[in-house]
Amino acid sequence: MIHKRKIYGFMCDVYGHLNNANYLFIYEEARAEGLEEAGIPIRDLEKIGVAIYLSEINLTFKKPLMLEEIVTIKSNIIEYNKIKSVWRQEMYNSKNELCNIAIVKGVFIKNGKPARIDNELYKKIADFIKRDV
Repeated sequence: MIHKRKIYGFMCDVYGHLNNANYLFIYEEARAEGLEEAGIPIRDLEKIGVAIYLSEINLTFKKPLMLEEIVTIKSNIIEYNKIKSVWRQEMYNSKNELCNIAIVKGVFIKNGKPARIDNELYKKIADFIKRDV
C-alpha cells in the first residue's frame, strides 16, 4: 500500500522538521487509506462491531522530514491472526531515502474487549495481503 502527502508548516517543529507527533498522524492516515483500499473501511468495521486498538508503536528515525516535502508512506501487514495485526510502515522523502520506520501492533476489539474476528473478515485481510505482495 502506498500513500503520499505533503508536509505543511503547522506539522513542523521550531527546527522546520516534521514534529514527532505528526509521524503518528501520517501513519494512521496511511493505515486508514490501506484499509479502505482493502475494502475494509473503518466505518464498515464499526457496523459489524469491530474496532482496532493500537497496543504498541515503535518509531525509528533515520533522517528528518522537512517543510513542504512530499513523503511516500509504504504500509504492509506483516503479521496477523484472528486477534491482532502487525503493520510495518516506512516513510520516504522525495529522493526516495528511508526517513522513518514504524512497527505498529493492533488488537481487534468487540464490546470493548479483545476478541477474535470472524472468518469472513480474516479472509478479506488475507486476500488483501496476497494482492499487495
